[in-house]
Amino acid sequence: MPDILQQPRPNGSKGMGLMLSLRLAWNLGFIIAIPVVVFGFGGAYLDKHFGTTPIFVITGFALAIVLSGVGVYRKVNEILNS
Repeated sequence: MPDILQQPRPNGSKGMGLMLSLRLAWNLGFIIAIPVVVFGFGGAYLDKHFGTTPIFVITGFALAIVLSGVGVYRKVNEILNS
């Protein structure tokens, strides 16, 4: 079975697929992780500060999911359009 990542590309480069894949995975990781951490900890802080039930944590995670979805959608469109 041939290694797909090592097959020659139209421009003559070999193995660039692996680096592009790793870069994409790294970018998507940050696109997903940053909002979850910021809004998760922000919601936990607000819940502790106001003495409320985990309403701000739940709201923060909901916002993080929406923002991460938008970020992933934009990244996928950027890749597909290039």
